[in-house]
Amino acid sequence: MGLLDTILGRSKPVRPDLDQLFGLPAAAITLQAAAGFTPTGVGSVCFASVEGGAFAALQEDVRELLDADTGRGGVPVEFSQDAYGYTWLLVRHPADDTASLVNDLHAVNTLLQDAGFGPQLLCSLIGFREAAGDRALALIYLYKRGTFYPFAPLPGRTEKRDNALELQVRALLADDLRVEPDLARWFPVWGAPGLAGAN
Repeated sequence: MGLLDTILGRSKPVRPDLDQLFGLPAAAITLQAAAGFTPTGVGSVCFASVEGGAFAALQEDVRELLDADTGRGGVPVEFSQDAYGYTWLLVRHPADDTASLVNDLHAVNTLLQDAGFGPQLLCSLIGFREAAGDRALALIYLYKRGTFYPFAPLPGRTEKRDNALELQVRALLADDLRVEPDLARWFPVWGAPGLAGAN
């Protein structure tokens, strides 16, 4: 970044730090102890699809890597597309095995990044559910920002969020995760696979 960029107020984009994902198991313990939210064992990665054989082959490599344990009782990964045309990869693990879930999400992000498809990566999500209630919560990793934010849709079919819960979770996880400081970047992900653990 040059002097002119500094004078004009341009900032260098944050380099994605995929190792931030490994803070999620500790964050899950904090959420369970302090707020009563337990992991669902479900997570997903969202990316913009690209036409072409190289990307299709990479998708197949991801599937083969993550489906390697299906013979030992593992659950196959699922690909889906949302209403905006983004592709979601859904991964399932036992609810008490957040570390394995995070390893799979990290592997997907790393494979896409190393193959040159980093710009297509949008976010990763890990789902939680209230132990004594029906509220859902997700911790979302913004690939291009290297930060997390909580997303808490209100129960029911309305597209409304529980802003108070999101702010509470931000405060609770300040020591566990790099939380996105710009609230305008806390994008809603309505109906995202893995959000409620039942998709």
